[in-house]
Amino acid sequence: MQQQKVNSVTTTIGRSMVAILFLVSTTSSLALCMLVSSLNDAAAINTAGSLRMQSYRLAFDIETQSPLLSRHTIEFEQSLTSPTMQALHHWYVPQKIQDHYTELLLTWQAVRSQLDQIDKDGYLTQVAPFVERIDHFVFELQQSSENKLYLLALISAVGLLLILMVVLFTIQFTQRKIVVPLNQLMAGCKQIKQHQFALTINNKSDNELGILARTFTQMAVDLDNFYSDLEQSVSEKTHRLRHANESLKVLYNCSQQLSVSRLTHQHFQHMLETLIAIDGLTAAKLIIEESNGTTTKITVGEYQSTAWHQQPLLIDGEMMGQLWWQYQLPCPDLALIENIANILSRGIYYNRTQKQTEQLLLMEERATIARELHDSLAQSLSYLKIQLTLLKRQLNTNTNTNTNTNTNDNQQQTVQAIDEELSNAYTQLRELLSTFRLTIKEANFSEALNQLLTSLQNQTSAQFQVDNQLPSMALIAHNQVHLLQIIREAVLNAIKHADASHIKIACHQQQNVINVEISDDGIGFDPSNSKLNHYGLNIMQERASRLKGELIIHSQIGLGSQVKLQFALSEG
Repeated sequence: MQQQKVNSVTTTIGRSMVAILFLVSTTSSLALCMLVSSLNDAAAINTAGSLRMQSYRLAFDIETQSPLLSRHTIEFEQSLTSPTMQALHHWYVPQKIQDHYTELLLTWQAVRSQLDQIDKDGYLTQVAPFVERIDHFVFELQQSSENKLYLLALISAVGLLLILMVVLFTIQFTQRKIVVPLNQLMAGCKQIKQHQFALTINNKSDNELGILARTFTQMAVDLDNFYSDLEQSVSEKTHRLRHANESLKVLYNCSQQLSVSRLTHQHFQHMLETLIAIDGLTAAKLIIEESNGTTTKITVGEYQSTAWHQQPLLIDGEMMGQLWWQYQLPCPDLALIENIANILSRGIYYNRTQKQTEQLLLMEERATIARELHDSLAQSLSYLKIQLTLLKRQLNTNTNTNTNTNTNDNQQQTVQAIDEELSNAYTQLRELLSTFRLTIKEANFSEALNQLLTSLQNQTSAQFQVDNQLPSMALIAHNQVHLLQIIREAVLNAIKHADASHIKIACHQQQNVINVEISDDGIGFDPSNSKLNHYGLNIMQERASRLKGELIIHSQIGLGSQVKLQFALSEG
């Protein structure tokens, strides 16, 4: 059934072609038959018409008793029985003409007998009816020939009309069933060429072109869906590639911040600025909490009314800090934020490790200097003290045996002065060696300060009060070492010279300025008295100048002392 529907167009066109061929062949065959049957009509009419003239000639011959009568009789019979006349017995000659021709032959036999008997009266009596019969026969031949011509024209007209009808039907059928659908298919092909896949070909016929149109429409729909899916897939992949490229760029920029020789507050801020460049992020902040309770907070972006999201910064289970962010649509890539959080964690860890390494280098350098001083200057001073002790013994011996009292007193005073200055120099050298040999293992300022004060607490019964609000992130190793040395020197002075019962250490930061104050409730001293100006105060002043800061010492007798240090943070 389906095969019959599919072949309907070709079958119809094939049948039309067969019909046209049949009509053409039939019409041509009939026309050819008519033409063939008419070939003998003219000769038969002429021969039949000559029989009338010959009949009258025989009448004349018999009337005049012409000697040509027998010859003319033979000629008449030859004309009557000629092949042209004999052809009238064929199947395509009408039966009526054949009967008339047969009657004409029989009549001639009767007339011939009269001619043979030279029956003049009998022949003349029968010649008129005989000629009339010949005329009627000629008329029938003429009418038969005309009928053939009419039939030929009718067959030609009918055949031409039928052929024309079949041709017009074929043309109309081809136009309606083939040309129009093909034009629709061509238009559809042009639309598809222009990437316009949303098309519908209105051909609901059941022939092969209708099936082709429906298949073509379905193919266009499938192409449209496939092209849309492909465009969507390409768009998604392009978006993913762009997003991956942006993510790699963000990660690269953040990683570049770790390649610097010294990580600072600004580098972490640059990382956060790179972070909020991600689509969707509006604000971010980095919070680094230290053991002393101080918090370093770095914020970038514009805060929104939306909720904050938090990502802990961990290195081997140790909390480095927290990363907070706000976002709006589109949602950011959480994996990218997690990777940046890992980079920030490594940055904080690297900052601490870097500071610790720098401090160890500084301590190693000072330890080397201390060893050099101990091996050279300290041994020389020790040797001088031994020699001075021997000298004092000799002077005491000479005093007992010498009677010049004034001279001995002067010598004793000079030796005593040398002994005091030498002892002072040796004490200062020991303090310097102790300062150089100070060990700071912690990169975190709060932990390093606690470690320092713990070692000093063992040397006194005084109570320490610590108020440290300095974030370790703000201090570079150079600043941290000098600051700890100044605090140590000030606390040691309060322990050794002030006889204090309470010592307070306060460290604060105001914007970019560090303020440190060490105060005690000891006996105090007069800063204007140069004799009391200990060598350690000069060291503290020198360290304050290294920090490009200002060191102020306030003290009164009986009112304790205050050492105030103020300096601005620096990058190097």
